[in-house]
Amino acid sequence: MTKKMIMVFIVALFLAACSDTAPPNETVIAGHEEWASLPEYPTIIEEIEDGDYKFETVSDNQEKRILLLSDKEGVEQYKSIFIKNTDRLILTDIDDGGEIFNAVLKQ
Repeated sequence: MTKKMIMVFIVALFLAACSDTAPPNETVIAGHEEWASLPEYPTIIEEIEDGDYKFETVSDNQEKRILLLSDKEGVEQYKSIFIKNTDRLILTDIDDGGEIFNAVLKQ
């Protein structure tokens, strides 16, 4: 009886270890939990420089959502515009005034 239990345990352990389901690769920065559900969040985090940014909603209506990202000192660094009906994200660097991302997000 003991040998059967050990064998069942080993088989179960082996099958669990061979599972091909991996946890989703989602990066959520601490303090950004409320923003992480937004469809544009992963792309924003990918595109901006490493750093701790504070998100602020400027406007959020049926057509678009505008977010400002400020650094630790409160200086606005990036502006995000998400066009909802087309899923287009436009991300600009406020200091350089340059557009760093402008594309339709894949769903």
